Amino acid sequence: MSYEHQARKRFGQNFLVDANIISRIVRAVSPRSGDHLVEIGPGQGAITGELLRACPNLHVVELDRDLIPVLRDKFASSPDFTIHEADALKFDFAQLVPAGAQLRVVGNLPYNISTPLLFHLLGYRELVRDMHFMLQKEVVERMAAEPGGKEYGRLSIMCQYYCSVEFLFEVGPGCFRPAPKVDSAIVRLTPHAALPHPAADPKLLDNLVKTAFQQRRKTLRNALKQWLPDAELWAQVNIDPQQRPENLSVRDYVTLANHLQSLRSSGATSL
Repeated sequence: MSYEHQARKRFGQNFLVDANIISRIVRAVSPRSGDHLVEIGPGQGAITGELLRACPNLHVVELDRDLIPVLRDKFASSPDFTIHEADALKFDFAQLVPAGAQLRVVGNLPYNISTPLLFHLLGYRELVRDMHFMLQKEVVERMAAEPGGKEYGRLSIMCQYYCSVEFLFEVGPGCFRPAPKVDSAIVRLTPHAALPHPAADPKLLDNLVKTAFQQRRKTLRNALKQWLPDAELWAQVNIDPQQRPENLSVRDYVTLANHLQSLRSSGATSL
């Protein structure tokens, strides 16, 4: 079947066409025949075909129904190739993982939903061995950022809380059709086998970080005054409240969140 698919703006479609970049991505993933591999947003199958060569048991999640027949036709000779016509933001990835196994996730993620999709996938982190994504370069820089810079924020902290984050390499606009208006990059996320700094309540940690960075130009004392209104509380965690939110490490935020959780448990605060 010959079919020319027009990229759809509402799906954030930019199809990767550069063979060298495709090969470089697949080398970074390094798929093996026994892997439980899932590709999000396979598009026209540029990366899919290379993944299938190494890992015949491949699942893909694709939302654009017009691409489904294209993929079925292109990979009709691969009996263990499975297409899930679904929205990755709502997809239950746990259904793809046999008991005792781990999933490997690959995707050229639509830039317009990349952040919520990352948080959705982090919900499956205990079932995931690693994730390799093509994202807007700015998003990857935020994910991998260290404290002190303007890129450092909620996405940095929550990704690094759950995973090791590696900025692998850049991908220019000319590698896509149509060419996006931004640079892209490949990132590897490897969930921690054991959390380096466990939070007693991860949801509380996320809410605390979110609140802090909603007012990132303010000092911590002002940004978090509803959480820690008393100077004595800051002294108890040995964190200077005159710093700005981007100056605290993941460990610092976990320390704050765990302190708040202990105050809640003791009835010292209702926050």
